[in-house]
Amino acid sequence: MSVPRFLVTSEPLSVERLASSLEAAARHAGEGCGGIATFVGVVRATHKGRVVTYLEYEAFQPLAMKAFDRIDAEIRAAWPDAGVGIHHRVGRLDVGEASVAIAAVAAHRDEAFRACRYAIERVKQVLPVWKHEYFADGDAWVEGAVADVDDEAARTRAREVACA
Repeated sequence: MSVPRFLVTSEPLSVERLASSLEAAARHAGEGCGGIATFVGVVRATHKGRVVTYLEYEAFQPLAMKAFDRIDAEIRAAWPDAGVGIHHRVGRLDVGEASVAIAAVAAHRDEAFRACRYAIERVKQVLPVWKHEYFADGDAWVEGAVADVDDEAARTRAREVACA
């Protein structure tokens, strides 16, 4: 079963299904798929010393899909043989639930690792997703992505982190 590479959903995430789908698509392209790198971001139990009870994520889906396409294009420009998939949750998430799942595939592990790390750095920079945290003693909105997708300095920072 094919899984969309880019998705904003209220359903639980499965990095395994995403990675498997990407691997199957890359298996016969170029040198094939020799490496899969994944990242799963989960809801923490604390934030800045406060006990988290749950989170609510909101997203503007049409803009999120454009951001995913942009991240994909940037990854393909830097690592032409790599492929990436990104899924982000919206709605209520409890502590321990996955909020973002990223899988990157490439013929070689180094490209897969770098593409995966670059993807999460850019998600944090440009994806229009907002987080509302609920604590045992109140709640707070957390500032989301603030970088312009065309900001070359932001792209450079993400690339430096991914290639460190």
